Amino acid sequence: MEHPVAFFDIDGTVFRSSLLIELVEALIKAHVFPSDARYEYEEAYRAWQGREGSYEAYIDAVITTFIRHIRGVHYGVFADIGRQVVVVHSKRVYRYTRDLLRDLKHQGFTLIAISQSPKTILDEFCGQYGFDKVYGRIYEIGPQDRFTGVVTEEHLIQNKSSIVERVFARHPELSRIGAIAVGDTESDIPLLEAVERPICFNPNAALYAHAQARGWDVVVERKDVIYNL
Repeated sequence: MEHPVAFFDIDGTVFRSSLLIELVEALIKAHVFPSDARYEYEEAYRAWQGREGSYEAYIDAVITTFIRHIRGVHYGVFADIGRQVVVVHSKRVYRYTRDLLRDLKHQGFTLIAISQSPKTILDEFCGQYGFDKVYGRIYEIGPQDRFTGVVTEEHLIQNKSSIVERVFARHPELSRIGAIAVGDTESDIPLLEAVERPICFNPNAALYAHAQARGWDVVVERKDVIYNL
């Protein structure tokens, strides 16, 4: 018997921020990363806050900082800080996607998370919301359990539709019929195009325009109100 499946982006879609951003800030606060590492993405952050730059540029700057400074960090230290971040922020989620996850789980859907955040922290976070499988960035660990700074299979996580195809190829018990995907930016377009029922949640301008052209469902959560556009 085939089972229905739903794919969720996490940062900005389920979590009301970015797990990577919160993790980098925590690593700086714990002096695992140097205190001046924050300056490396501060300009991109201010540009985004001032509506003069994109959120994607900001996130790319944070990713660059993370990769630059994760080299040599002990995995145990990293994992401990990741768990602390999840403890503090695990309830910081959108009501719409939180409730959608709960409802789909009750309906027998297999829930799959796909994110650019490190898989270690994703596993901690997603385990609390019923996800069955988690795909995130995996960073190579070398001698003495220390990170090398290398991202493994980066090509896969860069294109979320590739993960969708891998999931269906490896799990014949999962059905493409009625498959759902939820995303919030144009980087999620390949993911959304790969399923029967795409949902654009709090989309940025680029994704919203694409959704309008394709007739996709658009949902916006503002304060305590949820709108279906």
